[in-house]
Amino acid sequence: MKKIKILIADDHAFVREGTRRILEQEPDLEVVAEAGDGEEAVRLASDLKPDVAIIDVAMPKLDGIEATRQIKALCPAVAVLVLSAYDDDQFVFGLLEAGAAGYLLKSVRGHEIVDAIRAVDAGESVLHPSVARKVLNRFASVSSRAQRKKPLGLLTDREMEVMRLVTKGLSNKDIADGLSLSVRTVQGHLANIFNKLRVSSRTEAVVHALKEGWVTLDDVS
Repeated sequence: MKKIKILIADDHAFVREGTRRILEQEPDLEVVAEAGDGEEAVRLASDLKPDVAIIDVAMPKLDGIEATRQIKALCPAVAVLVLSAYDDDQFVFGLLEAGAAGYLLKSVRGHEIVDAIRAVDAGESVLHPSVARKVLNRFASVSSRAQRKKPLGLLTDREMEVMRLVTKGLSNKDIADGLSLSVRTVQGHLANIFNKLRVSSRTEAVVHALKEGWVTLDDVS
């Protein structure tokens, strides 16, 4: 079994230890390092290249936003999952713009963190419901005013079908089942979408599509 390698970055030792204990109960998860500040998180991510980096927002030396930005610049393949006590707009949008693939609040249960790690490792986006609402609300006025637009030949019709289902928050498997495709084919369509939009996560792709009016809030379940 391929293990998902994980870096935990939080300035509170008890949070790191508690998170490690939860994750190490899972046979497919392996914590390879812990960091107590943002600079250490960037260094360890660069050296070890984990599959997933769990990042806190408020850390010494480098905050979560800058640490995420530097990790994604140095190691684009590392999926950053934010685990924070804060859902303030400045943190949420700063981290998503920096390239975070997921954003959870520390109020979540252990099994939700485990599921989120597996999801972001598989290239999916994970947003806490309150965070997802913030993302949608920010673009609600834009998407409600705009008539649905076509992406002017940038995305194919099939890619737009996939994009709308991504907007609904469906997993790769659910999209594959809904369109009678293989999961591998859906992954290929998502890779093409990301390349064409020059983004690295589902969240960035959805935000881009909402801004451009390619999808609207009517596409969101």
